[in-house]
Amino acid sequence: MRKTIAKIRKHLSRRRDHGAVSKNKADKTPLFLSFPVSEQILFAKRMGMILRSGTPILQGLELLNKHTTSRSVSHVYQTLSRHIAKGQSLSSGLGKFPRLFGEFAIHIVSVGETTGTLSDNLNYLAEDLKKKQTLKKKVMGALIYPVLIVVATTGIAVLLTVYIFPKITPIFKSFHTTLPLSTQMLIAISGFLIKDGLWMLFGIAVLIIFFLLLLRLKRFRYWYDRFLLSIPILGKIIRYYNVVNITRTLGLLLRSDVRVVEAFEIVAKSTKNPVFRKEMESAARHALRGQTVAYQFKESERIFPPMVAQMIAVGESTGNLSESLVFCAEMYEEEISDLTKNLTNMLEPVLMIVMGLIVGFVAISIITPIYGITQNLTPYR
Repeated sequence: MRKTIAKIRKHLSRRRDHGAVSKNKADKTPLFLSFPVSEQILFAKRMGMILRSGTPILQGLELLNKHTTSRSVSHVYQTLSRHIAKGQSLSSGLGKFPRLFGEFAIHIVSVGETTGTLSDNLNYLAEDLKKKQTLKKKVMGALIYPVLIVVATTGIAVLLTVYIFPKITPIFKSFHTTLPLSTQMLIAISGFLIKDGLWMLFGIAVLIIFFLLLLRLKRFRYWYDRFLLSIPILGKIIRYYNVVNITRTLGLLLRSDVRVVEAFEIVAKSTKNPVFRKEMESAARHALRGQTVAYQFKESERIFPPMVAQMIAVGESTGNLSESLVFCAEMYEEEISDLTKNLTNMLEPVLMIVMGLIVGFVAISIITPIYGITQNLTPYR
C-alpha cells in the first residue's frame, strides 16, 4: 500500500514538474518576436466583433490564441491574457509591446476603454491598418518593378562581360588587328571586373554599411529624407504617402474625442519620416498656444500640399474637422494610385531602352570585330 501511494506521489510530482516546464516554455519570449500588420488587423477586427457579441476580453484573447499557429503571436496573446487576468486594461497590456503595436494603436484602444467605445475603436484601428497596408503595397509595388528591371539588366551585362566575352577575346587578339573602340572598352571593363570585381563588390558593401550607419544619425537622416522629397516623382509619392497617413491618423484620433494637442503628439510619435515628424511636433506646440490646426499645415506648405490646409480650414469652420481630414487622406490616396500607375508607365519604356542600349553595346562589341575579321579572310584554294 505504501509503495502504491509513493508511486502515485512520484507520478503527480512528475506531472507538476512537467507542467512547470511547459509553462516556462510558454512564458519564454521568442528570440525574434514579431506581430505582423496582417495579424494586427485580424486582432483588432476579431476582438471588436468578440466585444460586440458581449464576450469578455479575457475569453476573447484565449479564443484568438487557440486559432493561431505563430509562436510570436501566441506569446503576445498569452501575455495580454495574463495582464487582463490581473485586472489591468487592454491598452496597458499593448503598452508592453510598443515596438509591435505603435503609439497610435495603444492610444486609440485606451480612448475606447475610457469612453466605452472599445469595439468601435478597434474597428477604426483595423480599417486604418488595412488602408495603410494597402497603400504601402501600392508604393512598394511601383518601386519594385524598376528595381527588378535594373537588377536583371545589370545581371545580363555582367554575365556577358565576365563569362561570355573573355572566351572570345583570345580569338580577337590572335589576328593582331585593330579592334573597334567599343570592343577595346569592353575588354578593359571585362579585365577590371575579372581582376578587381570582388574588391569592387567589397567596396560597395562597405559603402552600403557606412550609409546605413549614417542613417542612424538623426541629423543625417533628416537631411537625407529632405533630399528624397526634392526628387521629382519619388518626392511627390513620399510626400503624399505621409500626408495620407498623418491626416487619416489625426482624423481618427479627433473622431475618438482626443484633444488636438495630444493628437498631434501621438501622430508625431507614430510618424517614421523625420521631416514630417518635426512638423507634427511643431504643430503640437502651436496648438498648445491656441493656433488652429489649419495654421500649421498652411505654414508647412513646402511639404504639405496647399489643398490640405484649405480642406482643414473648411472642416474647422464647419465643425467637421475629423471628416475633412479623413477625406484628405482618401483624396491623396487616389493621387498616389495615379502616380504609381504613371510611374510604372513612364519608367517601363525608359528602362527597356536603357536595357537595350547596354545589351546592344555588349553585342556590338562582340559582333563588330568578328565581322571585320571575316571580311579580311581569303578563301582557301
